[in-house]
Amino acid sequence: MKEVILIKNGELSLKGLNRRSFEDMLTANLRRRLSPLSPFNFYRSQSTITAEPLDENVDFDAVVQRVGKVFGIAAFSRAAAVKKDFSVILDFAPRYLENSLKEASTFKVEAKRSDKKFPYNSPQICAALGERILNEFPHLKVDVRQPELTVTVEVRDRYAFIHENQIKGAGGLPAGSSGKAALLISGGIDSPVAGWMMAKRGLKLTGIHFASPPYTSPRAEQKVHALLGKVAEYSGNITLFTVPFTVIQEEIQDNCPESLFTIIMRRMMMRISSVIAAQEDCGALITGESVGQVASQTLQALACTDDAASLPVFRPLIGMDKDDVVSISRQIETFDISVLPYDDCCTVFTPKHPRIKPKLESVIRAESGLETDALLEEAVKGVKVDIIK
Repeated sequence: MKEVILIKNGELSLKGLNRRSFEDMLTANLRRRLSPLSPFNFYRSQSTITAEPLDENVDFDAVVQRVGKVFGIAAFSRAAAVKKDFSVILDFAPRYLENSLKEASTFKVEAKRSDKKFPYNSPQICAALGERILNEFPHLKVDVRQPELTVTVEVRDRYAFIHENQIKGAGGLPAGSSGKAALLISGGIDSPVAGWMMAKRGLKLTGIHFASPPYTSPRAEQKVHALLGKVAEYSGNITLFTVPFTVIQEEIQDNCPESLFTIIMRRMMMRISSVIAAQEDCGALITGESVGQVASQTLQALACTDDAASLPVFRPLIGMDKDDVVSISRQIETFDISVLPYDDCCTVFTPKHPRIKPKLESVIRAESGLETDALLEEAVKGVKVDIIK
């Protein structure tokens, strides 16, 4: 017997002639994610990828945890691969699933016979294995509608696989299959969730963070590293560009109307991010903005911000309630990091009375006192680069 992971790729089955390339990318992501635990062989058959470890002593609990965070997987199972022999299946299944069978009160057996040369059909497998389980675990009752435990036997080309209830996967598309985008990440709750959501749709992430020392501390940057580390568990490695922003914010304070500080700051962020993103072959920017959440996120303010970007701006949280965003942040384990009390540059020089319905022509006129091109060029020169794993 050997243990494997059976992976159902869900949405990839809809990709038609492109399906193979998506599956190749998913397999590559799985191999990269699991390589610290063991080398793996991967086999594909009938919408299922079988991940087989080459190290028989691999920590399977750790394998399951990592597979559960790989985008592109609808569901997966930890399974025993045994010889395609009816007596072996009947003898081994109750022992392999013993702990789960002891804890359950109801069960059913499902069988899938892909190998039609196997001498027993699916109903015969179900009946014989169900009888064996009832004899060994007399406390159990059969419930074919809503069982606590489903015992599944899949007879395929190389092995018969035995497993229990499937585990829900991370869903979405393989990271990198939809291209690259740059995530503007602060230290708050929203931007890590926005990055996670777009990575789930197949985007490979590049991170851009704006730091304003001495107004922001090194701990604020460490916080961003920790947040991206959590996102990278799903998305794969993230290149982080940290942009020095102090001089720009001081110039805005000295030369622009206070009520427009935030809008002009956001416009400078969009200009700088567009340059970095283009250099990194990114096709879009990602932000964590939501309509009406703060003064800089009204329709008028967002339009002024977008005017300064030279790439499309994706805002996956745009219509979400804060409670929904918090729920996702807890799910992906970024919430407790986001609420650490280390301010980011967005809280520096916040106007007392921000203009909530700015007009673009007024904003352009207000920032005309800035040496925009020179400030942008200097900021891009001073960028610090890290790889977040």
